[in-house]
Amino acid sequence: MKYDFVIVGAGFAGAVCAERLATNGQRVLVIDKRNHIGGNAFDCMDEHGVLIHPYGPHIFHTGSKRIFEYLSRFTDWRFYEHRVQAHIDGNLYPIPINRTTINKLYHLDLNEQETADYLASVREPRERLTSSEDVVLSSVGRDLCNRFFRGYTLKQWGLDLSELSAGVAARIPTRTNDDDRYFTDAFQFMPAQGYTAMFEKILEHPNIEVRLSTDFHVLRSIIEYDHVVYTGPIDAYFDYRFGKLPYRSLSFQHIHLSGVERFQSSGTVNYPNDQEYTRITEFKHLTGQQHAGTSIVKEYPRSEGEPYYPIPRPENEALFQRYNELAEATANVTFVGRLAQYRYYNMDQVVGAALKAVEALL
Repeated sequence: MKYDFVIVGAGFAGAVCAERLATNGQRVLVIDKRNHIGGNAFDCMDEHGVLIHPYGPHIFHTGSKRIFEYLSRFTDWRFYEHRVQAHIDGNLYPIPINRTTINKLYHLDLNEQETADYLASVREPRERLTSSEDVVLSSVGRDLCNRFFRGYTLKQWGLDLSELSAGVAARIPTRTNDDDRYFTDAFQFMPAQGYTAMFEKILEHPNIEVRLSTDFHVLRSIIEYDHVVYTGPIDAYFDYRFGKLPYRSLSFQHIHLSGVERFQSSGTVNYPNDQEYTRITEFKHLTGQQHAGTSIVKEYPRSEGEPYYPIPRPENEALFQRYNELAEATANVTFVGRLAQYRYYNMDQVVGAALKAVEALL
């Protein structure tokens, strides 16, 4: 059979592209080297019957009504506002830093304006924000930087704040009120039946065929197709011609606690200054599932392994641009997604990038 499009990767980028193309009359083959759909957002029941995210927590949030309404065609939603705490010297503090964080940490009783004044007094302004250290110091000063950010960043990225591009720290706000939500987007929901159920509905179009445990480099020579949508690592597509793009990887320790209804008081607890892991997430907060036990995951950043996070440094961006020039000169191939575009995308941003890519193709 000849396909109009072969889509490499069954995560958000690949699934959304497949659905849009299929709905517009194209014959689409979706392949993935893993044995499941959904990419890193894949979820499933563990052996104890708790719905978990094997590749770490995925919390959906977006400010885009268009993206939310698009995904709403394939799932019902459960309202969920994610909350994160930082474990510091045996105590838990809201993160992002807010008025509660500062009052509890320094044994103060500041109102909102006094909190703003306090932050203004400890900030270390920078003329140019070139690194994440510049961003954090100019926002919250040195003590809060060292307590909440420096150690976490070193574990997460294997780099000091001063070695990371400014955009990484710019993703985390600072608040002078008591808002302890991790995100403030207009749409904060979790798929009511899980991500995998949503992906199944996205991909159930009659014009879509899905093949799992399939390697594109093997398949490409034995099938006929007009165009490829590639969502994997862009450097892998070109056989690492200029060398490998640096990624940060993760390993996960999944633990089930029988007879423990609730392990921690928020969905995620960060450990910036102690422990080898960066954070613990308890899935029942995210899913709202009722169960006599609970399942948690500890995340351990790694320098080697599956590519999860593009490492945002100027030299890495320069290397990506060399690959991107090859991509733009490659006929009949569209590169889209976090790995193909070497971007630190949230899930909704990947959906947006996929919708934009298909509009251009059509």
